[in-house]
Amino acid sequence: MNLWALLVALVAAAAAAVACPGCDAPLAELARLEQQYNDSLAGVFDNIGGWGSKAPGAKDGVIIASPSTAEPNYFYTWTRDAALTMKMIVDEFLLGRPSFRGQIKLYAQTQAILQTVSNPSGALGSGRGLGEPKFYSNLTRFNGPWGRPQRDGPALRATALITYSRWLLNTSVAADRKEADSIWDIIQNDLNYVAQYWNQTGFDLWEEVSGSSFFATAVQHRALVEGAALGRQLGKDVSAYESQAPNLLCLLQSYWNGRYITANTNTETGFNRTGIDAGTVIGVIATYDPNASCDDKTYQPCSPRALINLKAYVDAFREVYAINRNVSANGAVATGRYTEDVYFGGNPWYLTTLAVAEQLYDAKSQWTRNGISITDTTLPFWQSIYPSAKPGSYPSGANETATLLSAVLCAADSYVAKTLEFVPENGALDEQFSRENGTAVSARDLTWSYAALVTTRNARAAALGKTQQVPSWNAPSNPTIPNTCQRGSTPGIYTPAITAGAPPNTPNCTVLVSYNLNATTFFGENMFLTGNVSELGSFNANDALAGSALGYTSTRPLWTFVVELPEHVSLLYRYLRVRPDDSIVAEVRNRTVVVPGCQAGNGTGTTVGELTVEDAWDGTE
Repeated sequence: MNLWALLVALVAAAAAAVACPGCDAPLAELARLEQQYNDSLAGVFDNIGGWGSKAPGAKDGVIIASPSTAEPNYFYTWTRDAALTMKMIVDEFLLGRPSFRGQIKLYAQTQAILQTVSNPSGALGSGRGLGEPKFYSNLTRFNGPWGRPQRDGPALRATALITYSRWLLNTSVAADRKEADSIWDIIQNDLNYVAQYWNQTGFDLWEEVSGSSFFATAVQHRALVEGAALGRQLGKDVSAYESQAPNLLCLLQSYWNGRYITANTNTETGFNRTGIDAGTVIGVIATYDPNASCDDKTYQPCSPRALINLKAYVDAFREVYAINRNVSANGAVATGRYTEDVYFGGNPWYLTTLAVAEQLYDAKSQWTRNGISITDTTLPFWQSIYPSAKPGSYPSGANETATLLSAVLCAADSYVAKTLEFVPENGALDEQFSRENGTAVSARDLTWSYAALVTTRNARAAALGKTQQVPSWNAPSNPTIPNTCQRGSTPGIYTPAITAGAPPNTPNCTVLVSYNLNATTFFGENMFLTGNVSELGSFNANDALAGSALGYTSTRPLWTFVVELPEHVSLLYRYLRVRPDDSIVAEVRNRTVVVPGCQAGNGTGTTVGELTVEDAWDGTE
């Protein structure tokens, strides 16, 4: 027996020692977990600019979504993906990897810069620009059509930096306190965005559905709660966060339909999916608090709502994919985003299948601490993993409780094993794997897939008591929910985080310019706006600003473009028609507009200027 075979055998034996009797999780697959954990950490750092072998040309510290540049092109940095990845890196740092601190500091610097980049969602002056989902890997704006804004990114970025800042404050080192103060300026912008815009719709984490998103609301609530606590520790005014967090928690209850968590609400006409969606499971694990009770109101992993939802989500995929069809009635199956998915053929994803395991590991940790309560409501979940389960209370430390916890571990392990079954020998984690045969599909080396493997592995280690838990975010205990939710918000003031790395020449004020264009178009034809400033693509058709036809009627063929521009700028612009065959027809001449100055309040960091431009198409139709 060679050394590797011996190592596999030893790890398999160790896995058997902690698995429940008769566990179905293939030991050969579980034996790969530690190696895949190391491979996944390497995969993450390969995708970071500056030293990553798969991120050539990316600015130092920029986390790209994937090295894939075609079919699909993911060589961008997404605020959400980068923040989730950085939260994993911060947690690894806290677990004893001091060398990761340099990457965390570099991330903070790049995000301070990124907050100041004007984009199609807006600019920093109004805060609207913080909702832009993705940027080029050199930290410049992406002007192409996209599902924007996406309102989860600022909250997730705040959470990653809050977790690091709390560590800084606990060292009692003066330099660390100074670093926390500078990072607070980044966090404050993001928290202000959440407090101001939480009640406005946006696109969900899959970038496809506009409305209210459970995932976004859950992570926004967490960010305000832990952000307020950090702010108080730093002596900051956190009244906006304290006032809006209860409103978000109230909204969070509206996603529960009695059978499962509805992923998207307040959607546009024509949306007809069931609402069973991996985003709800990912939202549960993103707001896991190891010190919390099994609270329904915050959807903790061990809560009845989260358990019922998890079973509904998993069961939805049992007959969808060919690779699941020979699985036993309650066995582990590969899962995807949602059953109606058609993107790249609508396949299972590595990160969604791992999310099932991670919720179960997190729930086991909570039950180990709090004990287990099985009710008639949660009995179907329990009997799906332990057929002999019966309603009752099972206190921590009891023999029956240990048996139930062993069954939970077994179920979680089986989903890890199911995922690893479809991971190639080189450890590469792409975005998806084929629903027909399990081969890798879509973007290669997906950073989020690697990060999900790491967090799942760490959740398992914590559930087994082999490593410390992720830090608590002080989830509210048995909070009171008002009968009627308040729909307000708190307007914020946004300023560049200069001490954290933002450029000092960022404009204090921007002007919201609305271009209204009358242009008759046919189905499949779209209108774009370009000009001689970066906000309008610098006369590069590939970076032109896409128009919206939401107000288009037969009597007024209206296309609208909304962009924030610096005050006192004189610029040239023109409109473009893009045909269904991607051919471009430009107007016959350039137009001129002078952006006015900001009015009273200039210099406060808020957008106070507004301008509306009325135009009609001047060119070939």
